[in-house]
Amino acid sequence: MQVNPYLFYDGDCEEAFNYYARVLGGVIEAMLTHEGTPAAEHVPADWVKKIMHARMTIDGEVLMASDAPPGSSAKPAGFSVSLQVEDPARAEQVFAALADGGAIKMPIAQTFWAKRFGMCVDRFGIPWMINCD
Repeated sequence: MQVNPYLFYDGDCEEAFNYYARVLGGVIEAMLTHEGTPAAEHVPADWVKKIMHARMTIDGEVLMASDAPPGSSAKPAGFSVSLQVEDPARAEQVFAALADGGAIKMPIAQTFWAKRFGMCVDRFGIPWMINCD
């Protein structure tokens, strides 16, 4: 069994996943739009080019997502995507990239439990925790 986060975006899933691929070193394995599928008739006409399903692997871990049509999804609450990074310098680099244009909830720093730990919400509204043991 695997647990894989599935994130929902307000129309910017493609932009978010391309950004994550670049800054996290992820590989996008799927990026499907509604266009040309039976799902196209169930979304507004201006939504058919939005992402129906995206899948990315980051160091063997899977992250999935899609765009949620307006009014069909609430803002994320009660969770964070947690990344375990092996190198403190890389943890700081990843944190800075994810926090850029977003909001820092806890600056990345050494803690009593980790070489580095920080929390932020990225420019797409997704909460992240970066940890380096």
